[in-house]
This record gives sequence, C-alpha cells and structure tokens, in this order.
Amino acid sequence: MSDNGSDSNNNNNNRRRRRDQDYDDDDDDANRDVSNVNNGFPPSSPQHGGYAPSSPVGIAPSSPIGAPAEMMNPEGEDDEIEEIPDLEELEEQMNEVDLMGDDMYRDYDDDPDKDRYDTQGVDDREQTELSLADRRRIDRQLNDRDRLLRKSAYLDEEEEEDGDGGQLDEMGLPVQRRRRRRQYEDLEHSDDDLLSDLDIDPLAEELTLESLSNVKAISYSEWITQPNVARTIARELKLFLLEYTDESGRSVYGARIRTLGEINSESLEVNYRHLAASKAILALFLAKCPEEMLKIFDMVAMEATELHYPDYSRIHSEIHVRISDFPAVHNLRELRESNLSSLVRVTGVVTRRTGVFPQLKYVKFNCLKCGSVLGPYFQDSNEEIKISFCPNCKSKGPFNMNGEKTVYRNYQRITLQEAPGTVPAGRLPRHREIILLADLVDVAKPGEEVEITGIYKNNYDGNLNAKNGFPVFATIIEANSIRRREGNSANIDEEGLDIFSWTEDEEREFRKLSRDRGIIDKIISSMAPSIYGHKDIKTAIACSLFGGVPKNVNGKHSIRGDINVLLLGDPGTAKSQILKYVEKTAHRAVFATGQGASAVGLTASVRKDPITKEWTLEGGALVLADKGVCLIDEFDKMNDQDRTSIHEAMEQQSISISKAGIITTLQARCSIIAAANPNGGRYNSTLSLAQNVNLTEPILSRFDILCVVRDLVDEEADERLATFVVDSHARSHPENEVENDNEEKMEVDGNNEEDENVPNLSARQKRIERLRKKEEEISPIPQEFLLKYIHYARTKIFPKLHQMDMDKVSRVYADLRRESITTGSFPITVRHLESILRIAESFAKMRLSEFVSSWDLDRAIRVVVDSFVDAQKISVRRQLQRSFAIYTLGQR
Repeated sequence: MSDNGSDSNNNNNNRRRRRDQDYDDDDDDANRDVSNVNNGFPPSSPQHGGYAPSSPVGIAPSSPIGAPAEMMNPEGEDDEIEEIPDLEELEEQMNEVDLMGDDMYRDYDDDPDKDRYDTQGVDDREQTELSLADRRRIDRQLNDRDRLLRKSAYLDEEEEEDGDGGQLDEMGLPVQRRRRRRQYEDLEHSDDDLLSDLDIDPLAEELTLESLSNVKAISYSEWITQPNVARTIARELKLFLLEYTDESGRSVYGARIRTLGEINSESLEVNYRHLAASKAILALFLAKCPEEMLKIFDMVAMEATELHYPDYSRIHSEIHVRISDFPAVHNLRELRESNLSSLVRVTGVVTRRTGVFPQLKYVKFNCLKCGSVLGPYFQDSNEEIKISFCPNCKSKGPFNMNGEKTVYRNYQRITLQEAPGTVPAGRLPRHREIILLADLVDVAKPGEEVEITGIYKNNYDGNLNAKNGFPVFATIIEANSIRRREGNSANIDEEGLDIFSWTEDEEREFRKLSRDRGIIDKIISSMAPSIYGHKDIKTAIACSLFGGVPKNVNGKHSIRGDINVLLLGDPGTAKSQILKYVEKTAHRAVFATGQGASAVGLTASVRKDPITKEWTLEGGALVLADKGVCLIDEFDKMNDQDRTSIHEAMEQQSISISKAGIITTLQARCSIIAAANPNGGRYNSTLSLAQNVNLTEPILSRFDILCVVRDLVDEEADERLATFVVDSHARSHPENEVENDNEEKMEVDGNNEEDENVPNLSARQKRIERLRKKEEEISPIPQEFLLKYIHYARTKIFPKLHQMDMDKVSRVYADLRRESITTGSFPITVRHLESILRIAESFAKMRLSEFVSSWDLDRAIRVVVDSFVDAQKISVRRQLQRSFAIYTLGQR
C-alpha cells in the first residue's frame, strides 16, 4: 500500500511539474512584454516572493505574494520545494478525468437505455407550405423586430458605456465592461408573448392627438403622408364627425349626414371653426396642407356616411367635404407666394364661365400585345399620365386608354373678379381663374357675388414663359366650397363678410321699428341725409331700393318688380351724389357712366377662351347687377344705339344674345337709376319734357318715376341750404376729428382715475361711436341699421294686393292718359298703371306689412301724379295740379 501510495504521489508530482513548466514558459513570454510596475520589479521576481523561471519546481500563480519560507518548505527540504495548492486547484484535482485512458472507447459502446430519441415535445405533423405573401409578411415582421432589438441594444450599450466609463479597477486602469450581444435573451417575456408581438407592425402603430403636434418631418406635407400619422388623423377626424355636439348636446354632423343621405348629395359641409375648437392641430394641418388633409377627410366622411347608409357607395363613389367659415379672408390682389398650396378664402363677382368638360380622374390602359388592363392610375391636374412598360408581358407597348373603365369627373373654369366696391381708387380690378370640380359645376353664374374657399395653386403657363423668357407660373384656385352672398346666413354662428346680414335680435328691432307710425317718413328722411332737400327724389330712391314684388303669370309672362327712376335736372343739384349714395347703400350695385359705357359693356360681350378656344359670354354691367341696382350717370351722353340696347333689360329684365353661334338669354333683374342733364345744360320750364331732353318715348315710358330737378332762386331756401352745407363741412372736417379724439382721450383718462372698471375703447370703436352721433343729428335711422332693414324687407317681405280700390286706380289711369294727350307731354301707358302697383308694394315693404293697404295705394298714386305734373310745362302745371288735387290732397 505504501508503494502504491508513493507511486501515485510521484505521478501527481510529475504531472504538476509538467503543468508548472508550461506555466513558466507562458509567463516568460508574457513578462518580456509587460512594463515594470511595483518599484520596477516584475511580478515574478524573487524579491516579491515569486518563483524563478529556472527553478525545477515553481510556485503556482495563485500563491500569495510574499509568503514566508516556512510555508513554502515546511519539511526543510532544500532540493525540492513542495507547493501547497489552493482551493481552486484542489477542486480541479477532484474533478480531474483522464480522457486518454484505456477505457476511452467505452463511451462508444451500445447502450439501449440511452441510445434513443425522446419523442415527447416533437411535432412530426406535416406542415403546409406558406404562401409567398405570408412568407414576405413574416420576414418583414422579423426584420422589423431585429432592427428594433439592434437599435435598443445599441442604445443600451451607449448608455452603459456612458455610465460606466468613469469606473477604475484596483490598479487604477479603466474597467472595460462586457457588452451584451443578444438583448432579446434578457427579455422577461415568454415565447408566446414574443410570438404575439410579431403580429404587431411597428409602422402601423397610431399616435395620440397630442403627439401629432410634434412634427418630426421637414414639412407638414411629409409628416401627414406618413402611414401612422395619416391613420391617426383619419381616426381623429372620424371621432370629430361622430362626436361633435352643439350647446344643447345634439350631434351636429350626424344630422348633416342624415340630411345628405336624404337628398342624395355628395357634399358634406364642415365648419372650420368647429374643427379648430375641437381639434386645433387638425385645423392647422388643414390650413397648411389642404390637399392631403381633404383626401383623408373625404374618405372619413364616406365611412361616417356608411354608418347611417351602408350602401351609399353605390349612389356616390365618394363624399366631398366642403369647408365653410374659414377665418382668414383675402382680397384677390393680396394673394402672394406664401399662400401657395394653402387654404384661402376670397370674394368677388363671377364674370365668365366656361362649359362643363369631363376630366380624367382614374385612367386605365390596354396593352395591345397581351390584352391586359393596366391601372388604375390617378391623373394629376399638372402632368399627364404616361406608361411605357407592361408588367404582364414585359413589353414596351403600344398602349391605348380604356374608355369604359376610365373614371371621369366634371370640370369647369370661372373667372372671379374683384367686386366693384372693393377696388382701390385708380386701380383696375384683378381677376383669378377658379376651377370647379365634381358637384360644384354650374353653382355660380356670371353676375353673382360669391365667396370661394379653395386651394391656391400654381399652374404652368407656356405663354407667360414665352413672353417673359424665364420660368413663370400662373396661379389658379381650386374651389372647395362656394357660397353665394345673397340673403341671410344659413347659420347665424358663422362669421361672414356680408354687412347686410342680420341676427334675431336685429330682426326683433326691425319689427319694432316697423310699427312706428311715421316709419315711411323716417326712411325717406334717412336717404342721403347729407344732401339737403329733394324730398321727391329721396322718395323715389327709397321706393327703388325697397322695390316691388315680381310676378310670373302661369310661368309664361313675367312682370318685373323693380322700379326704374330717372333724375333729370340742372347741374349742381346733387344727382351724382345721390347715385353714389345708392351705390354704397344697395345690397348689390354697379355704377356706370353714359360716356364710358358701350352697348356690350352694359349688356354682354362675346370673347374667345384662350385655353379651350371656344366662344364664351362675359356679362356687362346689367348682368353683374342682377338682383341689385344699376346706376347710370350722364344718361343723356349715351349713343342712341347703345341706349336702345337696354330697352329689353329695363322691361323684360333679360338680355338676349345671338352672336358667334351663341343664342341665349341672360338675366338682368335689376332696377335702373339714371341721371341726365337737359339740353343746353339747364332745364327750360316753358318747354315740354321731350323738348328738354333727347330721350325717345319708348325709353321714357320704361321709367316708373321721373324726377325733374330745377335750380330755382329762392332767398330763404338758399339761405337754409347754405347753412346746412356749412354745418356739414364743419361736422366732417378731419381736424375736428383729431380734436374729438383728444377730448375723448382726456375724458377717458379722467374717468379711469375715478373708476378703474371703465373699459378703454379702441380707436375704431371711438370713430364708429362718433360717426353714429353725427348720423343721429341728421338721419332719423342709423345708416348701418338702415342697410340691414332694406335688405331684410327685400328678401323676407312680399306684400299682397288685398281689397284694393280698383275704381280709384282706374280713374287715375284714365285721367292721366287724357291729360297726357291734351298737354302733349310724354305718353302714359299701361306701364305707368303697373308702376302705381309696384310703388304701393314698396311702401308696404317699408312698413314690413304682408298686405298693401289703401293708404299705401294713395301714397303711390301721389308719387306717380307728382312725377307726371312736375314734368309738364309751367303753363299747364298749375291746371294739372288743380285737376289731380283730389288724389294728392289729404295725404301726408
């Protein structure tokens, strides 16, 4: 036993010597490259208790440094030093296995208990092969997962490197941390959770409404076109349509969608202010990038409509969202480069309109070689779609357009011109081309004043480049919504530009004022209050502004309701000033002069469209003044040929055109107020009307009221007139306004010292208040209130002829005809009988009455009789006044 033990010890010592010799060789190589540390001695030097490389038996590297000699040689042997192993070496010896022994081949013997596969957990079922689309989808998801994991691992390494970069070891050297190579091993999720995460597309993740405002792109358009942002916008817009309610809690757009389905419409009106109040960031995107936003909005509107009407897509393929009440309003001359590709709102008058053309929307092509149908391709309005490759047969054509499967939409162009009252003095009116698509075609016609909300775009124009020699783009507006500025606003909450619109409170004020006993006299006195006298002219102007009631007999014979007035008299009697007052007061007015107006300028002209090469009509002054007032100054200066062109417009209120193959009729439903000077410059009372003015009887008979103005010398009247004019000049002097501003400022400052709760009025409010006080001095009714009152009466009140004294009207008509033949003045026709009825209806409108009373009829008879008598020679005027005194006396 002792021999065996000594042999085993010798074997162990020999193995230990061989291993230590290997360690010594490795340490010799390493020590040649290591710099001196610890006072310049290498770690293996004897001075530090290490072992010498030449010693037959070395000390293990794990020996403690500087160990005493007794521990290194406890038996006192000099020739052989025995090492005391540490714990790690003892553990290594216990686990030591001789792999190169005699029984090494025993591991390859057959073992029936172990040589078998564990069938538990093995899936031997046949798996169906994935389709190409599924394989691509799974590969895409795995790639996205790996990319996200790599990104997170990279971020974690950077964070940890940044956090641990300042740590040092015992020797003062920086610690290099171990990097984690596979971050998904550290995930605390199970395999099922990981597999479920693969079904989630990271690019399909939607954002919150707050995160939309954090724009992470160069421009708004690039941000909106990102898939997850577009889906988020669509979700929020759908919630807006479905959840927005009014003050009473009722759904606003749910009711509009139901109405849309009831009338089979394809336009849904959305108030911009509602969107701005509910989701401000979406309203900002809509203003900056309307084209991209409206595409999303249209799809969302269709989805919201299908919730109420599931099969609505069979009626209309899409729903168009129309934006209303856009707050920023521009004039046509204010549009600049900064407004390009953004939403704008402009106003103007339609002057020209083209026909309706089909425009390509989605186009498909046929490959003539293989017969396959290619498309659909969305046709952009700026560039023509062309294809040069067939993906089916790999050929380069030829191709032709498939007319059956190609989708078209309606296309029309109109010309919008600045309204006559908005053009700065001395400037020419600007105009813009407007594109109407889908159901907006034929909504506006020439002569109408419209309000257009649309997208301001640039359009390449070769003619401009040929003239200017460098790239220049023309500009157009693609209309999104059109609103005609007629009548009251459909929605009172909308802030419109129409100063003639009224509110419910103002309507109650109208009704209260109409019950005043002297309302008609107040209205007449409020007409042109800065002009002294001329009560007969002001009465005629008031009747013309309020107008009568148009009638249509069995749909075949129309009777006009507008009242035409002719002002004839001496110069210096404020005829032109009265016309200018009417231009500012009437809801729609067009001013023209006889010398500067031609026949085509008053009626309509035919011009050739430079783009479509077709002949189109451009409306004149009478067409533009449809449902308004046309004012013609210097009426006697017009040529007879030009004057005869308005005969039809004055009576039938239409203009027939037969030029360049165009045969049509335009509407000119307007009243005409004309001013003319007599022959020689002054009116001669000893001559008849026909001898004083070069106007034919046909055109004189078309005027309902003739007002002859004479500049008579009367000392008392002249003194009152001079006093009135001087007061008017003193009241309206600009220096007087400055003094009033200073006085008001001092008063406001003094009031603020006494009472801090008194609000400071702005300069504009002070000016309006001061003008209102001046108007109250000379005008019984404020002018701003009078404008709305007139428009309310014209659009809402249509009095009826009820229990009229027919005998009295017939006697007046018979007496007027008899006296016209006797005196030789202008003839009285049936038109003057109709004039009596129209004027009576206008007086009833002034009272906001539903019926024409006998008192209105008596006053109308007096106006017509006074007009007829004042136009006579002075020799027969007094006789006619006595003859018709029965109709004029006893009236106020």
